[in-house]
Amino acid sequence: MKRFALALLCLAPAAQAAPTLSMPPTAARTAEEATVMGSYALPVGPWSDGAIKTLKAEGEITQTAWRIREGDITTMAVLSALRDQLRGEGFDILFECNTDECGGFDFRFATKVLPEPDMHVDLGDFRFLSARRIDGPVPDYVSLLISRSSDSSYVQMTRVGAALSGPLPIAAARFTARDVQPSPGALSDELTTVGKVVLDDLDFASGAPRLSDGQFSSLAALAEYLKANPDRSVALVGHTDSEGSLAGNVALSRKRAQSVLDRLVYIHGVDPAQLSADGVGFLSPVASNLTPEGRTQNRRVEALITSTR
Repeated sequence: MKRFALALLCLAPAAQAAPTLSMPPTAARTAEEATVMGSYALPVGPWSDGAIKTLKAEGEITQTAWRIREGDITTMAVLSALRDQLRGEGFDILFECNTDECGGFDFRFATKVLPEPDMHVDLGDFRFLSARRIDGPVPDYVSLLISRSSDSSYVQMTRVGAALSGPLPIAAARFTARDVQPSPGALSDELTTVGKVVLDDLDFASGAPRLSDGQFSSLAALAEYLKANPDRSVALVGHTDSEGSLAGNVALSRKRAQSVLDRLVYIHGVDPAQLSADGVGFLSPVASNLTPEGRTQNRRVEALITSTR
C-alpha cells in the first residue's frame, strides 16, 4: 500500500477540532458539500426489514470525497488505515460493515452519497464505518464510505458536529504520507492485505547509500513479523527521486535496500534466507518529483511479500 503510506495535517484553530485523515500522496479531493446546521441520519446498523438503523446527528455537516489513484489498495486496507486514525483521535466505532454485511444494493441506495464521478461506489465492493467522539458540548460524528474502481479507491467522509471557526478542516487538509510509525500489528495487517508496506521512518543522508544510525520502529516491526512467520519471505525494494541519471539512481536504490537488509540481519537477527534486496531508481514514484515534498516521499524503501503461502 503506499502507506497509509496510507499520512497520510495542520488545521486552523476551532471551537471543536474536527477529525483529520491522512491519505496516500496520490489522494485528491474531488468534491465537498457543507451545511451550516442540519441533521444527518447516521447509519449504525445494516439494511434490515426495509430500513437502515440510524442515529440522528445534528450540527454542521460536511461531506467530502477523495479519489486515491492507486490500483492496488484494497477497500479493507483503506478502511483499516482510516479506522486507526479515527481511534487515535478519540472516536468510538459505532458500526462497521462490508458489502454483504451492510445490505448490498439496498444499503448503498438508502445512504446519501456524493454523485459520480466525484464518488464512485462499486456495488460488489464497498465498506462503511460510523463513529462518534464525545469530548465537548456537542458530539462529533463521522461516517466513512469506501469503494473502488479498476484503477482507484474512493473515500467519502461525512462529518457532523459543532460549528468550526475559520476554514473547514477537511477542505484545508494537506495530504502527506502517514507519519504514524507502523506497529507490528499494523505492519502485519498491511503486508497480509496489500502485500507490501513502505518503511517510511527510514533515514538516508542525501545521496548516501547507507542507512543512518538510530532506531527505526518499522524495522523492528518487520523483524518481529518475519520471526513470527518463518515461512514468509520479503523483498526490500529501494526507490529514489528523479534527480540524476536512471542508472545512477537504480544503483543507489539497490545499495539502500541492501543497507536495510543488512540492518535487519545483523541488528535485528532476521534470517537472511527470508530477505532479498533490489532497487528500481525513480521508475515507481508515489508523488510528483516536481516538488521537494514529492521527492522526499519518493525516496523510500518498501517491503514486498514474495512468498506465495
